[in-house]
Amino acid sequence: MPRANLSITLPSEVWVSDLSRQYSDAEFTVLAAMPADETGVGLVEIQSDEIEHVVAAMDGYDSVLSVNILEAQPNRALVQFETTEPLLILSLSEVGIPLELPITISDGEVTVEITAPREKLSDLGEKLELFGIPFDLVSIRQSIDTESLLTDDQRQLLETAANRGYYDTPRTCTLTELADSVGLAKSTTSEKLHRAEGKVMKEFLADDDVGLE
Repeated sequence: MPRANLSITLPSEVWVSDLSRQYSDAEFTVLAAMPADETGVGLVEIQSDEIEHVVAAMDGYDSVLSVNILEAQPNRALVQFETTEPLLILSLSEVGIPLELPITISDGEVTVEITAPREKLSDLGEKLELFGIPFDLVSIRQSIDTESLLTDDQRQLLETAANRGYYDTPRTCTLTELADSVGLAKSTTSEKLHRAEGKVMKEFLADDDVGLE
């Protein structure tokens, strides 16, 4: 399944974007977030040399309905909040993609990693554009779930081959030695490896063209 790394520029009119730009040295790490009706509830860790001013400014936005300080230190505060502008949460939830936390917002920018089928990634791109949220696709790679892709025997054989150096360059384990170590004939080992390798390669290449339009 594809895993995308997105760099998102939060709209300047969104409170957390505006606040993080006002205090550009501050870091807002969202530890938990969930939609609640038309609002969003979150838990954020704020780190700043001006922590009191940052929290006070956060409480001053009309779109921030509540701010509760759960823990406070000279340069850090743990804050629970409710907002009417959970744009990123809504964008992801509407296309069925869970938000992978924590994420850190700094100076209006946030980088998120998302694992989802390519259809949902494409839907997410459309939702972000709908909400007016600019984004850049930093990277995308194919994540392979070998537990569901391979049988136990295939996965064990590949793991043994890798651990014994069969895939090293130069190779430190021959096919004959690998066959002996797993108690199979050389021809059987070769066939099983070929089938397992084929499954992994086909899965890896299946979504080569995945991307956010």
